[in-house]
Amino acid sequence: MIFSVVQTAMVSLRRDGGALALSFVLPIGFFSIFAVIFGGHRESTPKLTVIVVDEDQSGASQRLVHGLENEGSLVVKRRPAEKKGAEQPEYTAATAETAVREGAAPVAVIVTHGFGENPISFAGTSERSHILMMKDSSDMIAPQIIAGLLQKVVMTAMPDLMAEQGSKYFEQELGGLSAEQRKRMDAGLQALREREQNTPQGTASGGSSSGGGMLRIEARDVVGMNKQNPMVSFYAAAIGVMFLLFTASGTAGSLLEEAENGTLDRVLSSQVNMTMLLAGKLTFSTLLAFSQLTLMFVWAWAVFHLDLWTHIPGFVVMGFSTAFAVGAFGMLLASVCRTRAQLGALSTLVILLMSSIGGSMFPRFLMPQAIQKAGLLTLNAWAIDGFTKVFWRDEPVAHLWPQVAVLLGAGVVLFAVARRLAKRWDYS
Repeated sequence: MIFSVVQTAMVSLRRDGGALALSFVLPIGFFSIFAVIFGGHRESTPKLTVIVVDEDQSGASQRLVHGLENEGSLVVKRRPAEKKGAEQPEYTAATAETAVREGAAPVAVIVTHGFGENPISFAGTSERSHILMMKDSSDMIAPQIIAGLLQKVVMTAMPDLMAEQGSKYFEQELGGLSAEQRKRMDAGLQALREREQNTPQGTASGGSSSGGGMLRIEARDVVGMNKQNPMVSFYAAAIGVMFLLFTASGTAGSLLEEAENGTLDRVLSSQVNMTMLLAGKLTFSTLLAFSQLTLMFVWAWAVFHLDLWTHIPGFVVMGFSTAFAVGAFGMLLASVCRTRAQLGALSTLVILLMSSIGGSMFPRFLMPQAIQKAGLLTLNAWAIDGFTKVFWRDEPVAHLWPQVAVLLGAGVVLFAVARRLAKRWDYS
């Protein structure tokens, strides 16, 4: 009898495609996504983008910049991307700061004037070299990694200068060298310079990352420095969009319930056609989603001190755009499915996968480049990017047009496809 019960349950599971997907496809999908993000493979490790400005233009500063460019874990930008095929001028300190504010890179490194006169110094000396690092404080990892790589590059790209400064410090502390010691020291430094000149670019002359403090790095936040709770807006948008997708799919499921109990036939036999019915349900779903989003952000303001009221125009624009897109997405899911049970299984599978690569579960800027690009196929990514512009970067409403255009365009397309699939319900 026990075997018969098991056999009956297995037959039922095999007949229910949605349950099968949740049991086997969803775990594999999630495992694959997070294995790519956290798997630790060299080819999947995301590279950090850094803007570099060389104000000093000395031999030492150029060697430092070349050393950064040769770091395999960095993507060094010296100038903005080409526009209409025309090469843009190199970044300055001012334009680099603007680029960090706009999200072009999490960090900008400025090699300041006078670096070549004193490129390497040791802690405790009266004069120390100066590097300015402007950063976006929403990315807490990139500035620390780049600061460590700067110290590493000092040792691998200019070992002769490090040795020379070391000898000067040695003389200052111990009262100088004899003539023979000085001669030997100069000969060793000359040999080191010649070896460095003969070393091909892109190869390190030894050593690993070290926090030796050869550079004095002044780090300065240029984004989010006045935010009381900087990541609240990100999580409010990220979690909010994910749950809006679930709500929209659940709301659209009323269409399937009406079809199953015969209410849909009676509605369509009146003066209401299928297009009007879907549009009405989309309107309700949009208003409900916007209300939920508003409640979440008001709660974030009241409890976690989110700066909401100075960003009301941007919030309203992004809120309605996001609500419309997720409402149309719910209409599409309902039109694809035949039963409410199928809708529950399919919506869970699709929404969780979208949320995992779209940034609702883990920030996209920490993902590998391939996953970041794949995330742009989701509504989550565009909505989160728009809310980040509003609440984190304090950008005006006019700068939201890419996110708004994608969300509204996606909503229109999804609704059109849903209407096409809903033809099977048209009353004849």
